[in-house]
Order: sequence, then C-alpha cells, then structure tokens
Amino acid sequence: MTTTTSTLSPLPHILLSFFTSLVSLLCSLLVKSISAVRGAVSDCRRRLPLPPGSLGWPYIGETFQLYSNKNPNVFFAQKQKRYGSIFKTHILRCPCVMISSPEAAKFVLVTKAQLFKPTFPASKERMLGRQAIFFQQGDYHSRLRKLVLRAFMPDAIRNHVAHLEFLAIHALCSWEGRMINTYQEMKTYAFNVALLSIFGKDELSYIDELKQCYYTLEKGYNSMPINFPGTQFHKAMKARQRLGQIVADILASRRQRQREGQQSWDDLLGSFMSEKEALTDDQIADNIIGVIFAARDTTASVLTWVVKYLGENPGVLKAVIEEQEGIVKSKGEGEGLNWADTKKMVMTTRVIQETLRVASILSFTFREAVEDVEYEGYLIPKGWKVLPLFRNIHHSPDIFPDPEKFDPSRFEVAPKPNTFMPFGNGIHSCPGNELAKLEMLVLLHHLTTKYRWSTSGSESGIQFGPFALPLNGLPITFSLKT
Repeated sequence: MTTTTSTLSPLPHILLSFFTSLVSLLCSLLVKSISAVRGAVSDCRRRLPLPPGSLGWPYIGETFQLYSNKNPNVFFAQKQKRYGSIFKTHILRCPCVMISSPEAAKFVLVTKAQLFKPTFPASKERMLGRQAIFFQQGDYHSRLRKLVLRAFMPDAIRNHVAHLEFLAIHALCSWEGRMINTYQEMKTYAFNVALLSIFGKDELSYIDELKQCYYTLEKGYNSMPINFPGTQFHKAMKARQRLGQIVADILASRRQRQREGQQSWDDLLGSFMSEKEALTDDQIADNIIGVIFAARDTTASVLTWVVKYLGENPGVLKAVIEEQEGIVKSKGEGEGLNWADTKKMVMTTRVIQETLRVASILSFTFREAVEDVEYEGYLIPKGWKVLPLFRNIHHSPDIFPDPEKFDPSRFEVAPKPNTFMPFGNGIHSCPGNELAKLEMLVLLHHLTTKYRWSTSGSESGIQFGPFALPLNGLPITFSLKT
C-alpha cells in the first residue's frame, strides 16, 4: 500500500501544478488585456482634448447662465459664436457636448447612432413609462418603430382624412365668435387626433377618464420629482398608474371582442396587439402614453406658430387662401377632403415647413455617449450628454439666408441633407411625422377658407415651457367669414 501510494501520488500534484500555472497565466493575460484596454482609453483621453468651452461652477455648471436668459437659445448662440460648432458645457448636473453643424448632427444621429443612446431624466422615464419607444435602442426599439410606422405611414393614414376633417371642423366651430388661447385649443385638437389614431372610434366609454388622467399627468411632467402625497408629481404618478389600468381594460375588452367576432383594428393599438409581436400589456401601455405625449404638445405648438405667422404675413396668407379655395372649387357641393386633395396643398406645406424651421419647436435632442468617441479631433467621453442643436442649424445664415425672416418660398427647393431636421433624424426620428403633417393640412384648409382672426397688439414675445410658444399661447379673436 505504501509503495503503491508513493508511486501514484506525484500525478495529482503535477496536474494541480499545471492547472495552477495555467490559471495564473490566463489571469495574467486577462489583467494585461484589461490594462491594455484601460491604457488605450487612458491614452485616448490623454491624447485627445475635450471640445472648447467651459464647465462652469462645480456641481451646478452653467445651468444658471442657461436659465438667466428668457430665451435659452441665446445661451446656445453665444456659445457657438465664441467656441464654434462643437463646444462643451455643464447644465442640469450633466457634462454636455453641444454640436451645431449638419455634419456633426449626422454623425451623432445617423452615421454613428449606435454610439449615442437616447436619454431622458429618470423622473420623465418613470412618468411616461420606461419601455416607451423614445427611451430605447437596439432590437426592441426596431420592433416598436416598425409597429408605429405600420399605423402612421401614408398608406395607413390616407383613409383617415374624413375622420380628421370631422375633428377639425368640430374644433373650429367651437371657437366661433370668441377669444381663444390658440395653443390650448390646438392641444385639444391634437389630443383628439392622437386618441383617434391610437384607439379608433370604438373606445369612447374609456376616453373621458383617460383624458382627465392624462391632464393630471401632464401638469406634473415639469414639476419637481418629489413623490410625497399632495405634491404635483405624486398626483401625476397616481394618474400614470390609472392610465396603465385604463389601457389594460381596453386591451381586455378588445381581446374579448376578437374571441367573439374575430374583429381586427387598423389603429396603433391594433398594431401593438399583433400576436406575432408579443408585446406585454405594460409595454403597450408605456408606448401608448408615450405616443400621446409626443403627438400632442409638438403639433399644437407648430399650429399655434402657423396661425401667428399667417396673421403677420398677409401676402403668405393670401396665397394659402387662394390655394385652399381652389381645392374647394374643384369639389362637388358638400364633398369632403380626400388624400389627393392634401397633395395639392403645396403652398400650405411650405408654410408648415418654414414654420418648423423658424420656430424650431424641437430646439435640440438628448443623446448619451455609450463609449469614448472621437469626433473632429475631440474626445466625447463615455457618459457625457450630446445635444444636436437643431435650432442653431435651422437658423444658420450659411444654410438659410436671412434666417429670421419667415419665407416659405425658400422651400421651393429641397434643403440640403441634414440641414432641416424638425422631426429629428436617423433611426430615432419621429415616426408620426406624416400624421402630424396631415392633421395640420386638414385643419388649415378649413381655417383659412372659412374663418378670420386677429391678435391683440400687446401680445408679442416668446415663452418657453418647455417648447417655444408665442406669449400667453397666442390669444386671438376668432370669427366666421361672411
């Protein structure tokens, strides 16, 4: 036994020694590899300078400088004038790189979009829903975008013209003979269009409560994120929870009707409910609420500015009226608009485009670098926010001569790529932009052919909250033409 044992015993020791050495070698290689990567990143950080600019005070950065201007675009314009088309700053507790050239916007939003993820404050994500489309990247984002486009592309919405026309006529009739807050009334119109495109006409029993909950949510969106009873944020979060329950009830009702009659729907909710997509109820609710948020304020803001610019430019208004009255004359008595009519609204479309450029409702968008990125010899560090400044591009005199002038004729020729981005650009551009343009054209047709309006001379200026708007929402006196 002793001899046998002493003869066999070295083998385990040899194997143990071999594996120990192998593990040690692998660990050494791994450490060297990690060190090499870190060294490369460190070398990159040492080799490349940050963009020019100032990070301001510790912690608060330059947030006060940004908000000390009544117009935050003044801050961006001053920085660009001093440092050029790419510069650094520190606002809202975030180090940021601002970019204001078409080439840089294309780099961040299109060419290297995978290196820059969409980002929002955590409180906003909680309020709208963390699984909403505009917080996503990768395969899940691609799936959601395909579903939204399926419901909102021209082939899907061309049959919605009559429904949009009904909503537009109803809205305009309610304004007759009184002074209105244009922005608030346009928000109501855009909200009704959004609900119609999402739910169709079959969910009327849920719509009133859904609206009330959304109004509460909206009031808390820009409040301090303090979730204590009695605060606006707390009320908004409770309304958000109830909105999720309402969407779940609608889903359950639809599924029951499908089982009973094999009914299908061609609205956005129907697209989300497609069995092969297998979205959860929570995912559907987050995206429904997100789409309402995206569709309402922006479209209403654009329509408000269109009304203002038409009122201030009689020659442009006359051209739009002549175009729209020509469409009326081409139709039979009592005949409504159709998709082909909207394609004839060339001048009106240019007015919308020029409004989108001058007003630049979406002044910028937020991205975050997912790794260290080099651009034009500068380092954009991982984790820094990157803001393409759409307004600065839209107001560049090198791209749009006399940029402050409202001149729809400049869109007689298509703008150069990456110089006009009212709906963003790349894979995260707004998938509902065709619906937004259609609802604007339909309303402007009836507005300009049937009504007149006047603004108070004292109502001038711009307010921000968060979108740029005419002061006090543009109060106007509204009346039917005789």
